[in-house]
Amino acid sequence: MTPRRLFAVALVVAWALDVATKVWAAASLTERSVALLGGRLLLRESRNTGAAFSIGTGQTVFISLVGVVVVTAIVLHVRNVSSPVAAAGWGLVAGGALGNLTDRLLRDPAPLRGGVVDWIDLGWFPSFNAADSAITVGVILLLAMTFREERASAT
Repeated sequence: MTPRRLFAVALVVAWALDVATKVWAAASLTERSVALLGGRLLLRESRNTGAAFSIGTGQTVFISLVGVVVVTAIVLHVRNVSSPVAAAGWGLVAGGALGNLTDRLLRDPAPLRGGVVDWIDLGWFPSFNAADSAITVGVILLLAMTFREERASAT
């Protein structure tokens, strides 16, 4: 699979999984929560109008515009990527960013002001969603690839 195709697949899968799980969470977890793993994992819906860790709550329009810029920059950048690992990493980051941007654009109260649906709660860490997970895994892939390349060039 070519890097461009791998990027597209990662983006679409991350975005589609995020949208599907948020639709499920908004429909199923609004008035109840589900405890798993002896209560160590709680599935419950919450809304985040800020960025990661609720930083910038109340700055939803600005965060939305940053999301548009980030996704656009990644799509333009990926044209030059030749590594399958980098393509997958960038695809996951773009798909996750697009998933959270979709919430900000389409959810109440208004376009660019919607709250992101978070539904995974570990109790000891801020609530998150599939988009956040995709972004995290994508960044880990990109960092691992970068460290591997730096180590190879140092020898």
